[in-house]
Amino acid sequence: MTFKSFVGASALAIAATGAAASDEVTLQLKWVTQAQFAGYYVALENGFYKDEDLDVTVLPGGPDIAPTQVIAGGGADVVVEWMPAALAAREKGLPLVNVAQPFASSGMMLTCWGDVGITEPASLANRTLGVWFFGNEFPFMSWMSQLGFDTDGADESGVEVLKQGFNVDPLLQRQADCISTMTYNEYWQVIDSGVNPEELITFKYEDQGVATLEDGLYVLEDNLSDEAFNDKMVRFVRASMKGWKWAEENPEEAALIVLDYDETGAQTEKHQVRMMGEIAKLTAGSNGALDADAYERTVETLLAGGSDPVITTAPSGAWTSAITDKALGN
Repeated sequence: MTFKSFVGASALAIAATGAAASDEVTLQLKWVTQAQFAGYYVALENGFYKDEDLDVTVLPGGPDIAPTQVIAGGGADVVVEWMPAALAAREKGLPLVNVAQPFASSGMMLTCWGDVGITEPASLANRTLGVWFFGNEFPFMSWMSQLGFDTDGADESGVEVLKQGFNVDPLLQRQADCISTMTYNEYWQVIDSGVNPEELITFKYEDQGVATLEDGLYVLEDNLSDEAFNDKMVRFVRASMKGWKWAEENPEEAALIVLDYDETGAQTEKHQVRMMGEIAKLTAGSNGALDADAYERTVETLLAGGSDPVITTAPSGAWTSAITDKALGN
Protein backbone atom coordinates (compact mmCIF):
# COMPACT_ATOMS: atom_id res chain seq x y z
CA MET A 1 0.00 0.00 0.00
CA THR A 2 1.38 3.42 -0.93
CA PHE A 3 1.53 6.22 1.61
CA LYS A 4 -1.22 8.07 -0.28
CA SER A 5 -3.56 5.08 -0.23
CA PHE A 6 -2.75 4.49 3.43
CA VAL A 7 -3.67 8.08 4.28
CA GLY A 8 -6.87 7.74 2.23
CA ALA A 9 -7.80 4.51 3.97
CA SER A 10 -7.04 6.03 7.36
CA ALA A 11 -9.24 9.03 6.58
CA LEU A 12 -12.08 6.76 5.56
CA ALA A 13 -11.66 4.74 8.73
CA ILE A 14 -11.73 7.89 10.84
CA ALA A 15 -14.80 9.13 8.98
CA ALA A 16 -16.50 5.79 9.45
CA THR A 17 -15.65 5.82 13.13
CA GLY A 18 -17.05 9.32 13.45
CA ALA A 19 -20.23 8.35 11.63
CA ALA A 20 -20.69 5.35 13.88
CA ALA A 21 -20.18 7.40 17.01
CA SER A 22 -23.79 8.56 17.22
CA ASP A 23 -25.85 6.44 19.61
CA GLU A 24 -28.82 4.77 17.98
CA VAL A 25 -32.30 5.13 19.43
CA THR A 26 -35.45 3.61 17.96
CA LEU A 27 -38.76 5.24 18.89
CA GLN A 28 -42.06 3.46 18.25
CA LEU A 29 -45.04 5.80 17.88
CA LYS A 30 -48.53 4.93 19.06
CA TRP A 31 -50.17 5.81 15.75
CA VAL A 32 -49.45 6.86 12.19
CA THR A 33 -47.32 9.83 11.22
CA GLN A 34 -49.30 12.92 12.21
CA ALA A 35 -48.99 16.09 14.28
CA GLN A 36 -49.73 14.09 17.44
CA PHE A 37 -46.01 13.25 17.28
CA ALA A 38 -44.74 16.52 15.86
CA GLY A 39 -42.14 17.08 18.57
CA TYR A 40 -40.18 14.00 17.53
CA TYR A 41 -40.27 14.80 13.83
CA VAL A 42 -39.26 18.40 14.55
CA ALA A 43 -36.32 17.19 16.65
CA LEU A 44 -35.33 14.89 13.80
CA GLU A 45 -35.71 17.51 11.06
CA ASN A 46 -34.13 20.40 12.97
CA GLY A 47 -31.10 18.40 14.04
CA PHE A 48 -31.89 18.42 17.76
CA TYR A 49 -31.15 14.69 18.02
CA LYS A 50 -28.00 15.09 15.97
CA ASP A 51 -26.88 17.86 18.33
CA GLU A 52 -27.17 15.31 21.15
CA ASP A 53 -25.08 12.81 19.17
CA LEU A 54 -28.09 10.58 18.56
CA ASP A 55 -29.15 8.66 15.48
CA VAL A 56 -32.90 8.38 15.99
CA THR A 57 -35.23 6.17 13.97
CA VAL A 58 -38.94 7.01 14.31
CA LEU A 59 -41.28 4.11 13.56
CA PRO A 60 -44.89 5.03 12.69
CA GLY A 61 -47.65 3.05 14.35
CA GLY A 62 -50.99 1.92 13.01
CA PRO A 63 -54.10 -0.12 13.75
CA ASP A 64 -52.16 -3.39 13.82
CA ILE A 65 -49.17 -2.11 15.79
CA ALA A 66 -49.16 -2.23 19.60
CA PRO A 67 -46.21 -0.30 21.07
CA THR A 68 -46.12 -2.60 24.10
CA GLN A 69 -45.66 -5.62 21.85
CA VAL A 70 -43.00 -3.88 19.78
CA ILE A 71 -40.85 -2.99 22.78
CA ALA A 72 -41.41 -6.40 24.35
CA GLY A 73 -40.05 -7.97 21.18
CA GLY A 74 -36.98 -5.75 21.13
CA GLY A 75 -38.17 -3.66 18.19
CA ALA A 76 -37.79 -0.32 19.95
CA ASP A 77 -35.81 1.31 22.76
CA VAL A 78 -38.62 3.66 23.74
CA VAL A 79 -42.32 3.87 22.86
CA VAL A 80 -45.08 6.44 22.94
CA GLU A 81 -47.99 4.93 24.87
CA TRP A 82 -51.00 5.88 26.96
CA MET A 83 -50.51 5.20 30.64
CA PRO A 84 -53.58 2.93 31.04
CA ALA A 85 -52.17 0.53 28.46
CA ALA A 86 -48.68 0.80 29.93
CA LEU A 87 -49.82 0.09 33.49
CA ALA A 88 -52.05 -2.76 32.36
CA ALA A 89 -49.10 -4.28 30.52
CA ARG A 90 -46.88 -3.79 33.56
CA GLU A 91 -49.31 -5.64 35.80
CA LYS A 92 -49.32 -8.49 33.29
CA GLY A 93 -45.54 -8.79 33.44
CA LEU A 94 -44.10 -6.30 30.94
CA PRO A 95 -42.02 -3.94 33.14
CA LEU A 96 -42.64 -0.63 31.38
CA VAL A 97 -41.47 2.56 33.07
CA ASN A 98 -42.53 6.10 32.20
CA VAL A 99 -39.39 8.23 31.77
CA ALA A 100 -41.03 11.41 30.44
CA GLN A 101 -44.49 12.89 29.95
CA PRO A 102 -44.66 15.46 27.11
CA PHE A 103 -48.49 15.58 27.20
CA ALA A 104 -49.81 17.46 30.24
CA SER A 105 -53.50 16.80 29.58
CA SER A 106 -55.79 14.38 27.80
CA GLY A 107 -57.41 14.93 24.41
CA MET A 108 -59.86 12.06 24.74
CA MET A 109 -63.60 12.64 24.65
CA LEU A 110 -66.93 11.07 23.78
CA THR A 111 -68.74 12.77 20.90
CA CYS A 112 -72.51 12.23 20.72
CA TRP A 113 -75.45 13.25 18.58
CA GLY A 114 -77.32 16.04 20.27
CA ASP A 115 -80.73 14.95 18.99
CA VAL A 116 -80.94 11.62 20.84
CA GLY A 117 -81.60 13.03 24.29
CA ILE A 118 -78.10 12.84 25.74
CA THR A 119 -77.49 15.87 27.92
CA GLU A 120 -75.23 14.59 30.69
CA PRO A 121 -73.19 11.47 31.53
CA ALA A 122 -76.14 9.93 33.38
CA SER A 123 -78.15 9.92 30.15
CA LEU A 124 -75.58 7.68 28.47
CA ALA A 125 -77.39 4.71 30.01
CA ASN A 126 -78.98 2.31 27.53
CA ARG A 127 -77.03 3.86 24.66
CA THR A 128 -74.72 2.38 22.04
CA LEU A 129 -71.27 3.84 22.47
CA GLY A 130 -68.36 3.42 20.10
CA VAL A 131 -65.13 2.51 21.88
CA TRP A 132 -61.58 1.95 20.65
CA PHE A 133 -59.84 -1.17 21.88
CA PHE A 134 -56.20 -2.32 21.69
CA GLY A 135 -55.59 -0.69 25.09
CA ASN A 136 -57.51 2.51 24.35
CA GLU A 137 -60.66 1.19 26.02
CA PHE A 138 -59.27 1.31 29.54
CA PRO A 139 -60.16 4.95 30.41
CA PHE A 140 -63.66 4.45 29.01
CA MET A 141 -64.26 1.27 31.00
CA SER A 142 -63.13 2.98 34.18
CA TRP A 143 -65.46 5.92 33.52
CA MET A 144 -68.45 3.63 32.91
CA SER A 145 -67.67 1.74 36.11
CA GLN A 146 -67.63 4.98 38.09
CA LEU A 147 -71.01 5.87 36.56
CA GLY A 148 -72.29 2.44 37.62
CA PHE A 149 -72.93 1.29 34.05
CA ASP A 150 -72.38 -2.29 32.96
CA THR A 151 -70.71 -2.49 29.57
CA ASP A 152 -72.21 -5.75 28.35
CA GLY A 153 -75.52 -4.22 27.21
CA ALA A 154 -77.42 -6.77 29.22
CA ASP A 155 -79.97 -4.35 30.66
CA GLU A 156 -81.17 -0.77 30.40
CA SER A 157 -78.99 0.38 33.28
CA GLY A 158 -75.85 -0.28 31.27
CA VAL A 159 -74.43 0.66 27.88
CA GLU A 160 -73.87 -1.32 24.73
CA VAL A 161 -70.26 -1.09 23.60
CA LEU A 162 -69.62 -1.02 19.88
CA LYS A 163 -66.06 -1.96 19.02
CA GLN A 164 -65.10 1.09 17.04
CA GLY A 165 -62.66 1.09 14.18
CA PHE A 166 -60.28 3.98 13.80
CA ASN A 167 -62.81 6.11 11.97
CA VAL A 168 -66.03 8.02 12.68
CA ASP A 169 -68.39 5.95 10.54
CA PRO A 170 -70.43 4.52 13.46
CA LEU A 171 -71.58 8.02 14.39
CA LEU A 172 -72.16 9.28 10.87
CA GLN A 173 -74.11 6.13 9.97
CA ARG A 174 -76.12 6.28 13.21
CA GLN A 175 -74.80 2.90 14.34
CA ALA A 176 -73.84 4.50 17.66
CA ASP A 177 -75.20 7.40 19.70
CA CYS A 178 -71.67 8.39 20.68
CA ILE A 179 -68.15 7.50 19.58
CA SER A 180 -64.66 7.91 20.96
CA THR A 181 -62.83 10.90 19.53
CA MET A 182 -59.72 12.93 20.20
CA THR A 183 -59.89 16.71 20.37
CA TYR A 184 -57.20 16.89 17.72
CA ASN A 185 -58.35 14.26 15.25
CA GLU A 186 -61.63 12.33 15.00
CA TYR A 187 -63.82 15.17 16.28
CA TRP A 188 -62.69 17.26 13.32
CA GLN A 189 -63.30 14.36 10.96
CA VAL A 190 -66.94 14.50 12.06
CA ILE A 191 -67.05 18.25 11.46
CA ASP A 192 -65.35 17.92 8.07
CA SER A 193 -68.02 15.43 7.02
CA GLY A 194 -70.53 18.27 7.11
CA VAL A 195 -71.85 17.99 10.67
CA ASN A 196 -72.41 21.29 12.46
CA PRO A 197 -70.78 21.55 15.92
CA GLU A 198 -74.18 22.57 17.32
CA GLU A 199 -75.51 19.15 16.36
CA LEU A 200 -73.11 17.45 18.76
CA ILE A 201 -72.54 17.14 22.48
CA THR A 202 -69.11 16.22 23.77
CA PHE A 203 -67.83 14.91 27.08
CA LYS A 204 -64.13 15.52 27.64
CA TYR A 205 -62.49 13.04 29.95
CA GLU A 206 -60.63 15.93 31.60
CA ASP A 207 -63.95 17.58 32.50
CA GLN A 208 -65.36 14.30 33.85
CA GLY A 209 -62.42 13.82 36.23
CA VAL A 210 -61.45 10.51 34.65
CA ALA A 211 -58.70 11.68 32.31
CA THR A 212 -55.62 9.51 32.24
CA LEU A 213 -52.14 10.39 31.04
CA GLU A 214 -51.56 10.00 27.32
CA ASP A 215 -48.56 9.86 25.01
CA GLY A 216 -45.85 9.31 27.60
CA LEU A 217 -42.42 7.88 26.82
CA TYR A 218 -41.83 4.36 28.15
CA VAL A 219 -38.82 2.06 28.32
CA LEU A 220 -38.18 -1.37 29.77
CA GLU A 221 -37.20 -1.29 33.43
CA ASP A 222 -34.19 -3.57 33.03
CA ASN A 223 -32.60 -1.14 30.57
CA LEU A 224 -32.54 1.59 33.21
CA SER A 225 -29.84 -0.30 35.10
CA ASP A 226 -27.52 0.39 32.15
CA GLU A 227 -25.75 3.76 32.54
CA ALA A 228 -25.13 4.04 28.80
CA PHE A 229 -28.84 3.54 28.08
CA ASN A 230 -29.78 6.11 30.71
CA ASP A 231 -27.41 8.61 29.14
CA LYS A 232 -29.01 8.03 25.73
CA MET A 233 -32.47 8.55 27.20
CA VAL A 234 -31.43 11.79 28.92
CA ARG A 235 -30.22 13.17 25.60
CA PHE A 236 -33.23 11.79 23.75
CA VAL A 237 -35.73 13.37 26.15
CA ARG A 238 -33.88 16.68 26.15
CA ALA A 239 -33.88 16.86 22.35
CA SER A 240 -37.48 15.64 22.12
CA MET A 241 -38.75 18.31 24.49
CA LYS A 242 -36.83 20.92 22.53
CA GLY A 243 -38.72 19.64 19.52
CA TRP A 244 -42.05 19.85 21.32
CA LYS A 245 -41.52 23.42 22.49
CA TRP A 246 -40.46 24.45 18.98
CA ALA A 247 -43.60 22.82 17.61
CA GLU A 248 -45.79 24.69 20.12
CA GLU A 249 -44.24 27.99 19.08
CA ASN A 250 -44.28 27.21 15.34
CA PRO A 251 -47.40 25.07 14.80
CA GLU A 252 -47.77 25.61 11.06
CA GLU A 253 -44.11 24.93 10.35
CA ALA A 254 -44.24 21.86 12.60
CA ALA A 255 -47.26 20.53 10.70
CA LEU A 256 -45.40 20.91 7.41
CA ILE A 257 -42.45 18.98 8.83
CA VAL A 258 -44.83 16.17 9.79
CA LEU A 259 -46.21 16.13 6.25
CA ASP A 260 -42.69 15.73 4.89
CA TYR A 261 -42.30 12.54 6.93
CA ASP A 262 -45.70 11.12 5.98
CA GLU A 263 -44.68 8.49 3.44
CA THR A 264 -48.29 7.41 2.90
CA GLY A 265 -49.41 10.78 1.56
CA ALA A 266 -52.64 10.33 3.50
CA GLN A 267 -52.40 13.51 5.56
CA THR A 268 -53.46 16.97 4.41
CA GLU A 269 -51.98 20.32 5.31
CA LYS A 270 -55.31 21.66 6.60
CA HIS A 271 -55.85 18.71 8.93
CA GLN A 272 -52.28 18.64 10.23
CA VAL A 273 -52.12 22.37 10.91
CA ARG A 274 -55.39 22.18 12.82
CA MET A 275 -54.22 19.06 14.66
CA MET A 276 -50.97 20.72 15.68
CA GLY A 277 -52.93 23.63 17.11
CA GLU A 278 -54.96 21.24 19.27
CA ILE A 279 -51.92 19.15 20.24
CA ALA A 280 -50.13 22.30 21.41
CA LYS A 281 -52.91 22.76 23.98
CA LEU A 282 -52.16 19.31 25.41
CA THR A 283 -48.38 19.70 25.60
CA ALA A 284 -48.59 23.27 26.91
CA GLY A 285 -47.25 23.56 30.44
CA SER A 286 -45.23 20.36 30.24
CA ASN A 287 -41.46 20.39 30.29
CA GLY A 288 -41.41 16.62 29.98
CA ALA A 289 -41.43 15.80 33.68
CA LEU A 290 -44.31 13.63 34.86
CA ASP A 291 -46.68 15.32 37.31
CA ALA A 292 -47.07 13.07 40.36
CA ASP A 293 -50.63 14.24 41.01
CA ALA A 294 -51.66 13.42 37.43
CA TYR A 295 -50.06 10.01 37.84
CA GLU A 296 -51.99 9.34 41.05
CA ARG A 297 -55.24 10.45 39.40
CA THR A 298 -54.58 8.07 36.54
CA VAL A 299 -53.94 5.18 38.91
CA GLU A 300 -57.05 5.94 40.97
CA THR A 301 -59.17 6.10 37.82
CA LEU A 302 -57.85 2.76 36.61
CA LEU A 303 -58.31 1.07 39.98
CA ALA A 304 -61.93 2.26 40.12
CA GLY A 305 -63.04 -0.36 37.65
CA GLY A 306 -65.61 -2.18 39.77
CA SER A 307 -65.54 -5.94 39.23
CA ASP A 308 -63.22 -5.61 36.26
CA PRO A 309 -60.66 -2.87 36.98
CA VAL A 310 -57.92 -2.04 34.50
CA ILE A 311 -55.34 -2.72 37.20
CA THR A 312 -55.94 -4.50 40.48
CA THR A 313 -53.21 -2.99 42.64
CA ALA A 314 -51.39 0.33 42.71
CA PRO A 315 -48.19 -0.17 40.72
CA SER A 316 -44.72 0.33 42.14
CA GLY A 317 -41.81 1.64 40.11
CA ALA A 318 -43.96 2.47 37.09
CA TRP A 319 -42.31 5.85 36.55
CA THR A 320 -39.06 7.59 37.29
CA SER A 321 -37.93 11.21 37.30
CA ALA A 322 -34.26 10.24 36.98
CA ILE A 323 -34.17 10.84 33.23
CA THR A 324 -36.04 14.14 33.17
CA ASP A 325 -34.15 15.41 36.24
CA LYS A 326 -30.91 15.12 34.29
CA ALA A 327 -32.37 16.16 30.95
CA LEU A 328 -33.94 19.31 32.40
CA GLY A 329 -31.09 20.08 34.75
CA ASN A 330 -33.18 19.62 37.91
